[in-house]
Amino acid sequence: MGDLEIRAAVADDIPSIVGMLADDPLGARRESPDDLTPYLSALDRLRADPNQRLVVAVREGRVIGTLQLSIIPGLSRRGAVRSIIEAVRIHADERGNGLGTRLIEWAIEESRRAGCQLVQLTSDKSRTDAHRFYERLGFEASHVGFKLTL
Repeated sequence: MGDLEIRAAVADDIPSIVGMLADDPLGARRESPDDLTPYLSALDRLRADPNQRLVVAVREGRVIGTLQLSIIPGLSRRGAVRSIIEAVRIHADERGNGLGTRLIEWAIEESRRAGCQLVQLTSDKSRTDAHRFYERLGFEASHVGFKLTL
């Protein structure tokens, strides 16, 4: 893993990121790698917001992982700042070699540097392997999440 670079995503990374987002039964239904226009627009919005970090993990010039980290100031917990980890994906042929752990550890450290007191994430109910992975890293399934599609 010593040759791994975690860096901010750029426009040239979008095809690889979208490919990873679409590479599972859930993502295949909601992602569209054929038209990258909305993803490139989203990247512009993310890059314009100092509280958003979309990163890629790169080895030998190849994007092999990604996640988004959002830093959120708030009033609860005595004005605590928290972070949310979203869209964690590891390229199919890189799973099981510790890359996911490296990315999550990076996000936790980045959250500490940003002054966060809490790191949150959600995972689809069907992703039981992911749930075990996050629990091994110390995350607790402490809440029930709800979503409303608009």
